[in-house]
Amino acid sequence: MQFSGGKRKRLKLAGDQRSACYPHSLQFYLQPPTENVSLIEFENLAIDRVKLLKAVENLGVSYVKGTEQYQTKLEAEIRKLKFSFRENLEDEYEPRRRDHISHFVLRLAYCQSEDLRRWFIQQEMDLLRFRFNILPKDKIQDFLRDSHLHFEAISDEEKKLRNTELIASSPSLTDPVVVDSVYKIPFADALDLFRGRKVYLEDGFAYVPLKDIVAIVLNEFRTKLSKALALTARTLPAVQSDERLQPLLNHLSHSYTGQDYSTQGSAGKISLDQIDSLCTKSFPPCMRQLHKALRDNHHLRHGGRMQYGLFLKGIGLTLEQALQFWKQEFIRGKMDPDKFDKGYSYNIRHSFGKEGKRTDYTPFSCLKIILNNPPGQGDYHGCPFRHSDPELLRQKLQSYKIPPAGINQILDLVKGTHYQVACQKYFEITHNIEDCGFSLNHPNQFFVESQRILSGGKDMKKEPFQPETPQPKPSVQKTKDASSALASLDSSLVMEMEGLEDYFSE
Repeated sequence: MQFSGGKRKRLKLAGDQRSACYPHSLQFYLQPPTENVSLIEFENLAIDRVKLLKAVENLGVSYVKGTEQYQTKLEAEIRKLKFSFRENLEDEYEPRRRDHISHFVLRLAYCQSEDLRRWFIQQEMDLLRFRFNILPKDKIQDFLRDSHLHFEAISDEEKKLRNTELIASSPSLTDPVVVDSVYKIPFADALDLFRGRKVYLEDGFAYVPLKDIVAIVLNEFRTKLSKALALTARTLPAVQSDERLQPLLNHLSHSYTGQDYSTQGSAGKISLDQIDSLCTKSFPPCMRQLHKALRDNHHLRHGGRMQYGLFLKGIGLTLEQALQFWKQEFIRGKMDPDKFDKGYSYNIRHSFGKEGKRTDYTPFSCLKIILNNPPGQGDYHGCPFRHSDPELLRQKLQSYKIPPAGINQILDLVKGTHYQVACQKYFEITHNIEDCGFSLNHPNQFFVESQRILSGGKDMKKEPFQPETPQPKPSVQKTKDASSALASLDSSLVMEMEGLEDYFSE
């Protein structure tokens, strides 16, 4: 992909050629774009793609994925941003082209760290799931072939022969006779379905119904995209050396995966005496669980200390308060004060950016807690909705005085793997509101919104985003012309980014 400063003269293609470029409304993005793209279009496509992925994230937290309400709202967002989403629409070349180029632009921005890659992959997977679910049945086989997925539907005779086994093995099949297509897939490609006992196996092959094939497709997409991002990260230095692109990529990668809830501006706003009462009123279940374990056992393992310690830092605990808080609790567990000073205080100072690489760490997001470092025996970190046994979760919710009807609602959401929506439902029940009016994606967001409601609806001041890892300043002096061009691009970026912030706050 080449970049030019002025307006680009677009290549005109005949109808058949346009269809051949993008035969479907969705794709695996196996080949990068090869056409020339102007810097202005490059920037606009990148910002629109971030808006789309942020909308995918917010809707996935606010609504159960796959429901009619979720589908309708996401389709409206895609229409508004002029991206492709549905087959058989007239003049789909330009939306599909925008989708193709913008995806590869964001690869450059979101390959730079594990957290950024994880967020990008998750939103792209949810977007692909939406598009695949509305793909006409007669187009699915063509899409699989074009995506290099060699999954063939079995014949009607084979379906009749295995009808009883298929019905018994696949929960998605409710009719007495299998009508939709069934795909014969190598066993190794269907491990997720096998793990959940949701597929029929025979002679090393899994027989996957049409309704379940999306799980296989998403797994393949995740694998390919993860490898592609790793390769992109290797070539990133060459791209970042282009001073026309570096400002945009830095803005995108640092600004819009959500607020980081860094401690700046909130430090010292709470006292140690307030923590117990705040825990009951305003802590999300993951932090409430960690606080209770710390009070009961006077100790937490490393994963718990990191998750809870950074959360406390984000709600306003200073370094001095944190050292005092952890030391007092560990000493109650019969730990020698000298042992704490030698073995634990360094890690606390490190998390505040006072030791080691001097990185000022930010609190963990819901996505990071759910997907990273699952708890083992004796651990208390993680997400209770994701990592707890359903019966233990029921008992925990009962101890929090959640009414039986609310518990059933939450457990139904957990059963459908809608963990953040379950936490949002917990927030609404505990604060006695019908609709919280926001998409919950961070434990510190839970705390901030809870305090806002309990204080009579007064908005707490939100701090501007600060990147987790500061960017090194360029050491090479630029010419006056380059500096002027860069300043011009930065100015336009600031205006676009301000508009993007307004978009996300709607």
